[in-house]
Order: sequence, then C-alpha cells, then structure tokens
Amino acid sequence: MSSANSAPNSAEAFDSKRFLETLTEAPGVYRFIDAAGHVLYVGKAKNLKKRVGSYFQKSGHSPRIVLMLQQVASVDITATRSEAEALILENTLIKKLAPKYNILFRDDKSYPYIALTGDAFPRLAYHRGAFDKKARYFGPFPSGLAVRESLQLLQKTFFLRTCENAVFAHRSRPCLMHQIKLCKAPCVGLISAEDYARDVRMVELFLRGRHGEVIERLTDAMQAEAEALHFEAAAALRDQVRALQAVLHRQYVSSTREEDVDILAAVVVRGELCVNLAMVRGGLHMGDRAFFPKAGEGEPDASEGLAAFIEQHYIDHPVPERLIVGLDLDDDWSALFDNKKVGIGLPKNEMERAWLAMPEKNAELAIESRRHARARAGGRLDALRAALDLAEPPARIECFDISHTMGEGTVASCVVCVEGAMKHGDYRRFNIAGIEPGDDYAAMRQALTRRYEKVATGESLAPDLIFIDGGKGQHRVAREVLTELNLEHLASVGIAKGEGRKPGLETLFVHGRSEPLQLTPDNAGFHLIQEIRDEAHRFAIAGHRARRAKARGRSKLEDVPGIGPARRRALLAHFGGLDGVLAATVEDLRRVEGISKKLADEIYNALH
Repeated sequence: MSSANSAPNSAEAFDSKRFLETLTEAPGVYRFIDAAGHVLYVGKAKNLKKRVGSYFQKSGHSPRIVLMLQQVASVDITATRSEAEALILENTLIKKLAPKYNILFRDDKSYPYIALTGDAFPRLAYHRGAFDKKARYFGPFPSGLAVRESLQLLQKTFFLRTCENAVFAHRSRPCLMHQIKLCKAPCVGLISAEDYARDVRMVELFLRGRHGEVIERLTDAMQAEAEALHFEAAAALRDQVRALQAVLHRQYVSSTREEDVDILAAVVVRGELCVNLAMVRGGLHMGDRAFFPKAGEGEPDASEGLAAFIEQHYIDHPVPERLIVGLDLDDDWSALFDNKKVGIGLPKNEMERAWLAMPEKNAELAIESRRHARARAGGRLDALRAALDLAEPPARIECFDISHTMGEGTVASCVVCVEGAMKHGDYRRFNIAGIEPGDDYAAMRQALTRRYEKVATGESLAPDLIFIDGGKGQHRVAREVLTELNLEHLASVGIAKGEGRKPGLETLFVHGRSEPLQLTPDNAGFHLIQEIRDEAHRFAIAGHRARRAKARGRSKLEDVPGIGPARRRALLAHFGGLDGVLAATVEDLRRVEGISKKLADEIYNALH
C-alpha cells in the first residue's frame, strides 16, 4: 500500500484538472478534505483517476455531492495493491473518521442464530457469537425477536429440550417444560434416543427450508398411526402438521426452492433514509430489519445509501447466493464478495417484485414510526423542561442508582438518555469498593466522582441534566461532588420514592428550588423521568446480581490448590452447579473423574 501527494490545502488554489493529470490509475482510496483539514468524504476506486475525475468532469450530481464539492480544498489518495484492499481500507477509514458526507450505518457484527448442539440429545437454543464445531447453526436471523418466535414454534411442535447440559445431566424427574407439554423429557428417558433423533432431524429439515418434506413425513406418520388405531398419537401428529402449515401460510416471502436470498430496499422519505433488509434462508422468510444511517450532511440519495449499506454490511457478514435490490446498481462487487459468485440485481419476475414490495413498505413504515417516536420524545422533553423550569430541553440526561444486598456486591449504574431515547452504548457500571457495607451515600459519592472527574478534565461529555435515584440526602451528596469538581453549574434532580414505593407518587428534589416538587401522574415529562429512573434501577440490579453471582460462584473452589478450570467445570457439571458441590460428601466428590481422595478431602474442608 502506498500514499500519493495530496492537492494543495486551499479551496481557491485547488486545481482539479492539474491534480487529475498526475493521478494514478491504480486502485485505492481517496479522501476529500476541506480548508480546515476536516475529512469530508472517503471513497474507494478500482481506478483512482477515473473515479476521482468523475466528480470534477461530470455533471448531474445530487445536491448533497454538489454541496460537498464546493467545500473541497484538497484530495488525499492512498494507492492499494487491489480493489479488495481498497474496500477494506475505505470501510476502516469511514468508521474511524465518520466523514460528514459519507453514509455510515451502525456496525452490528453479530446476528443471532438457532443452534442444535452436538450432544447425544441435542439442545435447541438461541445463539449469538462464536460457533462450536460440534453444533449446527441455522440463520442468520435479522433480529432476536425472529429467533425467539421460531424457537417458540419449533418447541411447541417438536418438543426438543432447551435446558443447559448441567441441568439436563442431573435431572431425576421431568421438569416444568415437560409438564406444560413443551419437552419430551429425554433427561429421564421418557423418549428413546432413536425417536428423539427423528424429531431432531425434522427440526433440521424445517430450518433448512424443506418444510414440505417435513409436513409430508408427519402426514404419513399420522395416517399410519390412525390405521393402527393409535388415535391419540395420530391427533398429536395432526396438531404438529397444523402448526407448521399455519406458520407457512403466514409467510409472505417463501419459495419452492431451497434458496438463500437477501432482499434490500432503500427508501428516502422527507430527507430520511432507511434501508430494510429481509432475509430468506432455505426458501423461508426469517424476518426483516430496518437500518438507519448516522446523521450526515445533506439529503441522502437512496442509491448511494443502498450501495453504502451493501459495502459496510457484507464486509462483516456472509453474503447469500443472491441479493435482490430495489434500485439498479452498476457497481462491481466482486472484490467485496471475495470473487464469490453472487447474483445481485433487480427483481426478475412477479414473485420477486412482490418480495421486494414488503421491505419497501416496511422501510416507509419504519421512517414514519421513527418520526413519531422523535416527536413524542420531543414533547416529553419539552414537558420536562417546563416542569423543572430549565432554559431549554435537556439533550443529554444521565441517571444514577445504587444496588446491593445487605451491603454485598454494591454496584452503581449510570444510564444515558439522548434526545429522549436511551443510548445503551453510553451506559456505565461502577463496582463500588472501600466503603462501609450498605453506605449508599459513600457509594453514590464514589460513582459520581469517578464519572464526573472525566467531565471536569474535558475527557468526557457533560450532561445537561443529572437524575439521582434517591432522596434528599443522596441528592445533597451529588451536589457536593459536583461542587468539588467545579461542575456546580450542572442541573440535577433527586428522585425520592413515594409512600409505599408506589409509582406516580415520587417526590423530586430539584437543585435551585427550595421546596420539593411533585408532578401529576399524567405529566409527559414525569413519564420520561420514570422511564429513565426505572432503566437505571434495572441496569444497577443486573450488574449487582452478576457481581454477587461471580463472588459467590467464584466459590471457594477457586481457592483450593489443584482445582483448575477443567476440574472446576467437571465438578459443577457433575453436580449441576455450586449448590450440588456444596451438598456432596467426600465419597460423592471422589466419584468425579480426576478427583483423588486427598483432593476430595481438601475440597470438602474448603467448602465447609
């Protein structure tokens, strides 16, 4: 990879004709830069001279590109060895620099799958993350909701187990899932390995898109049971067939072929771009998902947005056999797809046009829904501003809460609301240490100090408003911390629970007001306060439980010499968890592979 000289850093001095004369025809990445040195746009090219030249030698650009070109003062280029290398570099630079004229979609690298584990009695499970070589995976699905809906259908139809191996291995009687007819209890032998394997095969066929074959097999089995006068078994098979037929009837995208297709629709409504991705796997529709780019400069173009989504999405995700798109794209995608043969183009027939119509409609609905959500958020922020007598609606709100159990595992949470919507990526937790157990004031002081030290030094954004989930005392501590850090100008509110801790009766201690404030339960600003406070409470409890479980589950096992990760896992799996290990006798412990009598004695003594 090599770099070329840039054009002069002056809008008046920039001579595009002279610059293009010296430009290489190699593949690479170009960066348009303004007079202040800010990167306006990053692009890739198979031929840098032709691609960069097209901006300055051709007309008919979108208003957004015209606006950008008026600000270009210099062009930096980086020549690469191949178009594929240029694509990777472009993607990296866009994410790193976030140029204001690029269309940047949120990077979501992990899609959920359905997994069938490689156990003797395979487990049906939701999966996200790295793959296990022994398991089989089906998907990806565009959302967790789509996975859960599919799992619910499969569980109701085929009754495979969903429990963890540690639980499965130590059952002595069927669990609740069997009692409510969602599992055939292979853990206690209520179904043979052969029959269970047949059900697993049915699930696998269905997930691979061979649903017609599954229904045919179940129908044949139903008729055979009926002819043998096994009417109860026949009725159960009939219910399975009906359940599967019902879900297939709901499919607006389905194919008689076992094919993998992504359907992409890009829509711009009143200046807002949405790309909707619908996934078809094995001929079966897996659901769809709307993607919105981060706000950029100028009105986006649908074709440019669709191309940007394809580039950014498929560099991180496997590409299916075909991409059906709603707009004609003349780009060469071979480098992106690593020269894999992928069909990409407009719908070919009436069925595919019907396929595309749904994500196009869903994209429009997503834009409208987002617009309504923003309007609602804006209304709640305005109501909050009026209720608290703020100069303007708070753009960034941070809320703190403390959670512990009798002083154990104290955790403070900080959740963030930006423009009326929760911003999960900015959430933070603080493990509290070095205080008296149960001292909530000290815990709050430590959390606030750790958070706002970074604000005081300019390392972090300052909020417009701070909520403290606590009464007058907690709020007083917060004000002391802010004063010590020279941040006393920040607005804050203490939220005290009402009588009987009933929602709607909260009292607000607002900095600068001499008297506590109570808002009416129907106040839109009060609803926002409750939502943010409840989210801080949830996030704190989740962190506390995880810390407490880690402290308890760390168990004294980790302190026993000779007990490493492998033996610890073996013990926990054998006894179904830490409680089982605690209840085990020395003789019980000796039965675990790798545990000698001496080691069993040491384990028992360490735990009792």
